Amino acid sequence: MPPGDWLAVRMPRLQPGDVACWVVKSAAAPEDVAPGWTTGTARQVDRCVRRSYRLDLMAPGQPCLLWISGRHAPGVHALGTVTTAVVEGPGGPVVGLRLTRLAEPVPRAELLADPAARDAEVLRMPAGSNPSWLSAVQYAAVLALLGPVTSSAART
Repeated sequence: MPPGDWLAVRMPRLQPGDVACWVVKSAAAPEDVAPGWTTGTARQVDRCVRRSYRLDLMAPGQPCLLWISGRHAPGVHALGTVTTAVVEGPGGPVVGLRLTRLAEPVPRAELLADPAARDAEVLRMPAGSNPSWLSAVQYAAVLALLGPVTSSAART
């Protein structure tokens, strides 16, 4: 097997139908992502993403969420949609998102405890690709953990 082919065998390329929700990661707290951002409000933000074939799959209107990594409150902190195609910024690729900050984040520990969500890429490989993604089953699990009131943020 030629070098590099083992990766294709272990991690097949995503297809458009695989992705129900994009996961854009940040090590910065939500208030640092968008200064003055309060819970329950929506913000338009541009986020850096890593150059890969996945960027060709991202499109305006697709669901997305903001995953905060690190030691302090890792998990889902905002829900929203992709608003722009990926463009080349001064520091690399950038995507526009409209995100609503959650009043209560969905903690990483709750997702790990959920049988439908625990195998999400962002949980299995926290230092993996940005963007990451959720399947339809995994995205439904996130929304279920939010409950009926805050899950409306998914439609911003």
